[in-house]
Amino acid sequence: MRIGALLVVLAALACLAAAETPADQLPNAVQEAHARALFKEIRCVVCQNESIDDSDAEVAGNLRQAVRAQVAEGRNDQEIKAYLVQRYGEFILLRPTFSAGNAVLWLGPFLIVLAGAGVLILRARGASAPEARLSDAEEAKLRELNDF
Repeated sequence: MRIGALLVVLAALACLAAAETPADQLPNAVQEAHARALFKEIRCVVCQNESIDDSDAEVAGNLRQAVRAQVAEGRNDQEIKAYLVQRYGEFILLRPTFSAGNAVLWLGPFLIVLAGAGVLILRARGASAPEARLSDAEEAKLRELNDF
């Protein structure tokens, strides 16, 4: 138990050391660690493929300050993310939530693979169908043609 608490304090101190400037850091080490964890889940709207933790863009710095302010006010992760989604849209989250609006994006690739497999199965079944037999009249005509 003591080792876990020590590790949390050390992680919080490491997060404090990683802030841009001491003025940017939250005075409470636990709150700063919470904010830093959230930074990794929020997308920089300029860089688009980086978290605000990794980005050096000015907008990312502003977002970091907004997250720190929310954490300092005692808001939880869901409230902070909801605030950011309300302002910037769901794109702001590096891992968007599963919803009806983005279900096609989540399920689309699986549906395409399933449809492709269905087409392949149907084609394989069609290729192995037995050939139709000739009628008596057709067989007689074929013998007649072969006699030439």
